[in-house]
Amino acid sequence: MSSNYYVYVYIDPRSYEEFYYGKGKGSRKDAHLSDVSDSAKAARIKDIQNEGERPIIRVIASGLTEHEALMVETTLIWKLGRTLDNIASGHFVSRFRKPNTYHKELAHFDFENGIYYVNVGEGETRNWDDCRKFGFLTAGGINPTWRKQISSLVEGDIVAAYLKGRGYVGVGRVRHRAVPYSQFLYGGVPLGAHDLVQPNLSHDAADLETCEYIVSVDWRVTVPREEAKRISKKKGHYAPQRIRASLDDQPVTIAFVEETFNVDLRSLADNG
Repeated sequence: MSSNYYVYVYIDPRSYEEFYYGKGKGSRKDAHLSDVSDSAKAARIKDIQNEGERPIIRVIASGLTEHEALMVETTLIWKLGRTLDNIASGHFVSRFRKPNTYHKELAHFDFENGIYYVNVGEGETRNWDDCRKFGFLTAGGINPTWRKQISSLVEGDIVAAYLKGRGYVGVGRVRHRAVPYSQFLYGGVPLGAHDLVQPNLSHDAADLETCEYIVSVDWRVTVPREEAKRISKKKGHYAPQRIRASLDDQPVTIAFVEETFNVDLRSLADNG
């Protein structure tokens, strides 16, 4: 694998402010000097040149593979992004926490797994009693978004189950990722062989596009629907119109669920 890549920086000689990071090889670092685009970077270089100066160009790291160079470039852009003229955030930006979030504890950064609100979706095809008794949550139907949202939960994620119009009814840890209804087993037996309160859960079982997708959950604490716990709107009630939503930005809901169900969600997300 080639190791002739480097990461470079453009510095304004008038203030010694770093204003652009890039990666490349050969003469790539000098290419921006003739940039005639309407980007903020090009405008700043032109302004420097109009004052009879030249941007200071320095290589920060060299002898890198392209993969390594992309990671270094992204790290630098992430660190100083608010003061830079880079348009893109870097190749690996999805692996970095969002800027201005040091005051928060974020899933997959400060603790291992995610903590999510999950709508039970009780109705003609689902019943909380079944979910509670047989250890699962489910979603499906004609809208593929519903299936995708429940299927995005991974082993170890923490779920706070919510009943629309009632409140939170349980906290659990995902045991296995979602599978189509026909593949879900409870006690080694297909779910349909059990006595379900809502047998219509089996709707469209042969159609992988519209059937229910069921995620196995190890419930740590649950309550019957009559004892659902609800936050008042004044205190920050959170009930989005989604099957699954991250609770990273919902400290009020996190605190409410932890206090109400006597659980430490972040500890559960770290080690179960």
